Amino acid sequence: MEPIGDVLHLLVILSLLETGNAKVGDFKAAGATAPGDIIIGGLFAIHEGVEESANLSAPHASQCARFNMDGFTQALAMIHAVESANRSPVLTTLGISLGYRIHDSCSDVTTALRASADFTQEPTTDCGGGANTSNSSPPIMAVIGASSSEISISVARQLNLELIPQISYASTAIILSDKKRFPTFLRTVPSDLYQTRAMVQLLSDSKWTWVGVVTTDGDYGRSALDSFFSQATASGICVAFKEILPNSLTRPDGESAVRQVAATLRRNPNVKVVVSFAKPTQMMYLYQELRGLGSGLGERVWVASDSWSSSKEVLGKMDLPDIGHVVGFTFKTGNLAHFHHYLMNLSDSNDAIGNNSFLKEFYSLPNGSGDPKVVSSSTAAAEILLNNSYANVVFNVEMAVSAIAHAVADICSKKDCKTPGTVQPWQVLEALRGSRFELEGKSYTFDQKGDINMGYDVTLWRSVRGVINIHDVVAEYHPINNSFSYTSGNNITNLRDVVSVCSASCEPGKFKKTAEGRHTCCYECINCTENHYSNNTDMDQCLSCDTKREWSLEGSSGCTHKTLEFFSWQDGFAVVLLALSALGIVLVLLVGALFLHHHQTPVVKAAGGPLSQIILLSLVGSFVSAVFFVGHPSSLQCKVRQVLFGLSFTLCVSCILVKSLKILLAFQLNPDLKDVLRRLYHPYAIICLCVALQVLTCTLWLVLQSPREKATVFATTVLAECDEGSHVAFGVMLGYIAVLALVCFACAFKGRKLPQKYNEARFITFSMLLYLMSWVMFVPVYVTTSGKYLPAVEMVVILISNYGILSCHFFPKCYVILFKKEHNTKSAFMKNVFEYSRKGITDSSSVSETSVSQTEGKCISNSYSISSPSFFMSTTPTEPTAPPNCWSVGQDIQSIDPATHCTVVDHGVFFTGQLTRPHHLRRSMSL
Repeated sequence: MEPIGDVLHLLVILSLLETGNAKVGDFKAAGATAPGDIIIGGLFAIHEGVEESANLSAPHASQCARFNMDGFTQALAMIHAVESANRSPVLTTLGISLGYRIHDSCSDVTTALRASADFTQEPTTDCGGGANTSNSSPPIMAVIGASSSEISISVARQLNLELIPQISYASTAIILSDKKRFPTFLRTVPSDLYQTRAMVQLLSDSKWTWVGVVTTDGDYGRSALDSFFSQATASGICVAFKEILPNSLTRPDGESAVRQVAATLRRNPNVKVVVSFAKPTQMMYLYQELRGLGSGLGERVWVASDSWSSSKEVLGKMDLPDIGHVVGFTFKTGNLAHFHHYLMNLSDSNDAIGNNSFLKEFYSLPNGSGDPKVVSSSTAAAEILLNNSYANVVFNVEMAVSAIAHAVADICSKKDCKTPGTVQPWQVLEALRGSRFELEGKSYTFDQKGDINMGYDVTLWRSVRGVINIHDVVAEYHPINNSFSYTSGNNITNLRDVVSVCSASCEPGKFKKTAEGRHTCCYECINCTENHYSNNTDMDQCLSCDTKREWSLEGSSGCTHKTLEFFSWQDGFAVVLLALSALGIVLVLLVGALFLHHHQTPVVKAAGGPLSQIILLSLVGSFVSAVFFVGHPSSLQCKVRQVLFGLSFTLCVSCILVKSLKILLAFQLNPDLKDVLRRLYHPYAIICLCVALQVLTCTLWLVLQSPREKATVFATTVLAECDEGSHVAFGVMLGYIAVLALVCFACAFKGRKLPQKYNEARFITFSMLLYLMSWVMFVPVYVTTSGKYLPAVEMVVILISNYGILSCHFFPKCYVILFKKEHNTKSAFMKNVFEYSRKGITDSSSVSETSVSQTEGKCISNSYSISSPSFFMSTTPTEPTAPPNCWSVGQDIQSIDPATHCTVVDHGVFFTGQLTRPHHLRRSMSL
């Protein structure tokens, strides 16, 4: 669309030029002129508009209306700046001076184009081909103006034709920074890009996220609106409405547009902040309309652009509390002392008015009552001009003149500028682009876009006793880092109490949920779900907790670390079990020391002799394995505790199995198998074989699928436990021990009625029964239980099994060794066997002679009983003397010699007698 606009503007310019020199001359009446070696043009809005005319039959100059005091003071600022430059050493050393030709744009694009046609006019030529310099105006080397961006855009396109540099003191449209489209345009103010960025930053700092925008139609207003909207959206600020007012409110639709904007503001009471890029007169009419509607203006904050932030006329007859708070963005200011002095000395003398028709019109202005010459006195004129002179605009005009003066000085220092035609506008343009000029002791230069960006002053309008102060600077905006620096004692922070939001902020623990089709600033606050959180206000979504380590309740603002649970060392139950384990290890060591000290006594030999030490050693390993069930589990700990228990307890049960097989071999086996089993009976080989099978099971378990550490995650806790890996291997390990225990139980159960002091079968039976019962109860509990106390279940069963074997196998023997020493002799054992054998003889007295004969016939190849035992015992408690052919004391039974009727038992007891029935012998003897 922009190329089409360029073409339209060029067509308008060409149509003006094609009206002929005579016609153009009708529009060349400059309002203020002054001679000089270098002439610069000026374009100011001396009037607020033009009278509308229905006569469009021929081109004509429109009649300007409504004298604009602001534009007039700006023109005076240029005149003063030119006069000051001519007196400065910059030009006086070169002997050159600046002149000016100032036109009135009448705040109208068409009028401005007609006026600026004078700037591009070439001198007329006579018939001889020479320039008629006597009747033509000197060429313009540069133009200052205009204030309106819309007018500056149009004029810039016209000045581009002759490459005449244009420096604006107030046009801030972003489009003018495009040097491809406006190569000759420069300005002493920053682009609206920075102004809108500053406005957005102010809104963000004040947490105003629900705002309205009012702007004027045209290139300036729409460009500022687009820039503000894009930056506000990126910063999370929502624009509730965008209202555009027509450039001229005198048009038929002007009043209706103002009423529409007022109605929009009234329908949005939550919009407490309004950003305005409108013109001063537009804002004045809008405030009047709002006041008539009683819309509560005093509650709103108006963010004013540079177009009206320094204009008191927007108040009209209202006071500041009637319209609310006004925060304005203004350009940087300078020292106006010299300009104020100039205004104070301004007079209505003929010399002053002779070349300045604007000044003549100013002094002829009527007052409100219709009296002419209201400003006839110099004092009254100076007061009016001072009240309508704005430091920022005057400073920008002075900067523009100073820039041109320095550029001309650079050129004229290298050539003679006195001769007409030696200096061309494009040479001035080139000098302006690269020159650095000074004003009030500070150095300035144009950037690559032709702008001078010094930032903004932020003003807060105040009313003190009815006097409005619109120049109270409360902050400075720095475009480099997009930040504000606030002056001491400013009250702008008090405005942050004003709340302009569509929805209240969502507190931590909630997130914003925007309904479809609505602004992102209008939302509901929804609680975060479980295991989610929001730790800041107005979060768009909740963050997720790391559910492996954290958790949170609904509506949480943070995550809580899950409690790590395991069967810890500090747990009271663990302390008790560890104490029992330590006690068991101490008892085992004490028993082992006691047995080792009395290893030659019958009681120790009856307990298995060396096998008892192996059993005690295996119990130590079993007690130690229980310790590994406490504490934070590691993969190594999980492997060690099961393997150590499995191997140690297998060794223990294997030793008990050997003892049980002795009993079964001596008394309970079928006589036909006894010889074969005696050859196969090798105690240590059997133990090694049983343990080797368990070693093979554990090895396969560790290699294929070993136990390892596992973290089980729950809602608020993390359970550190051991994963047994292969449950099949775990079951095989425990099942194998259970099979060995069952064999022990079966073998021992058959020998449970042997002599009391000579019998271990009862204790083996009870200990194996206790072991089997405890592990039978363990299996369902282990399968159905979970939690940190699951290791304690297995630990309890291990302790029960260990203490069961320790209590049944060793504590009775220890009692005899320590407190019944008289029973720990060979005589005591012989007596016990004798009594048991005699009881057996009495029970067998009814046996027939036939049976005896049959038995006697088989005595050579079978076990034998004693029918009439005869002990070699004296009446004194001395030990009997063994027959010469009897086996030595302490040997296992391997045969019975029928000739000597003598047998030997492992406990050191021997006896002789006539061999009769094997039944009695089996009941009389136990190994």
